[in-house]
Amino acid sequence: MSSTLALTKELIACPSITPNDAGCQKILADRLEKIGFHTEYMPFGKVQNLWICRGKSSPLFVFAGHTDVVPTGPKEKWASNPFTPTIKGGILYGRGAADMKGGLAAMVTACEQFISSHPDHQGTIALLITSDEEGIAVDGTVRVIEALQKRGEKIDFCLVGEPSSLEKVGDQIKNGRRGSLNGTLIIHGIQGHIAYPQLADNPIHGFAGALLELCNTQWDEGNEDFPPTSFQISNIRGGTGATNVIPGDLEVLFNFRYSTEVTDNELKHRVTDILSRHHLKYTIDWHLSGLPFRTQESATLAAIVVKAIKEITGIETTLSTSGGTSDGRFIAPTGTQVIELGPVNKSIHQINEHVAIADLDQLSQIYVRILELLLID
Repeated sequence: MSSTLALTKELIACPSITPNDAGCQKILADRLEKIGFHTEYMPFGKVQNLWICRGKSSPLFVFAGHTDVVPTGPKEKWASNPFTPTIKGGILYGRGAADMKGGLAAMVTACEQFISSHPDHQGTIALLITSDEEGIAVDGTVRVIEALQKRGEKIDFCLVGEPSSLEKVGDQIKNGRRGSLNGTLIIHGIQGHIAYPQLADNPIHGFAGALLELCNTQWDEGNEDFPPTSFQISNIRGGTGATNVIPGDLEVLFNFRYSTEVTDNELKHRVTDILSRHHLKYTIDWHLSGLPFRTQESATLAAIVVKAIKEITGIETTLSTSGGTSDGRFIAPTGTQVIELGPVNKSIHQINEHVAIADLDQLSQIYVRILELLLID
């Protein structure tokens, strides 16, 4: 059994449902301390964070990731216990196998191999690991970055181990992400008896026209780096549960994944213009989850990652900014070059999440080559 596979299995066996770390970070720290890393636990609230580094000179290269996983869903629908790592046909099954305990294991074994071969490497290698990525993400990476900035520690390069690949390891990397803007909208009406609509004001009926306009609006056309901005409603809730009562309020939760062609403030103004045009009484609360960011294809880290993937796998990788958010959104605004490279993402958050065993070793080798290209003359 390879070292990367063994470590992945050990991490999967920890039931680290967000924001619980369940001992994962100590497992990682114990391995890395043996090769000269200095451990610093940085808890905030209920969240466990790990900042562990080796070296004191620049450049500072960071592997970033998370030990928390999403809930399993109905365990009876899994082919095996989601926290009992199970191998079948060259595939490792378990919650977090792809997102992202396999990536974490590959980071650690890559560091072990690299330092064994290059104990006097240039620069500093660090890992920034949180247990608050799959949750609300307020006491995780963002708080660690704030603490590092206060004491003058500047990350030059960051590789996030999120599952970025589509069919084969390395066939796609993320060199940026769209911004994410959430809204909680309350449409105010007047509750009443359904047989006397003239005495009530149905917020569901009132919102119908605005809903259609919001869904049909083209917010921008995107650009060569980002797809067009997307508006999606995730929840609508209204009514008392009775069939004869017109509701007094309607709650709507929605999200924008937006490109650099528009700002969060512009989106806010356009939404409120539409609501006002439909003469709605409403309140709205906004939450900005992250700004869009992009690392140029010609940037040092992007070029090195592309080169390393080609050398190890023979694949010409594709750079993409599609998909959801990642903790890269908290790191990139500091001026850090950020690239995301991890396992195949087909099964993430699903029942029977899995990763190919061969992919784990290949990912570790890619990480080793990235370290060599960055930190060895």
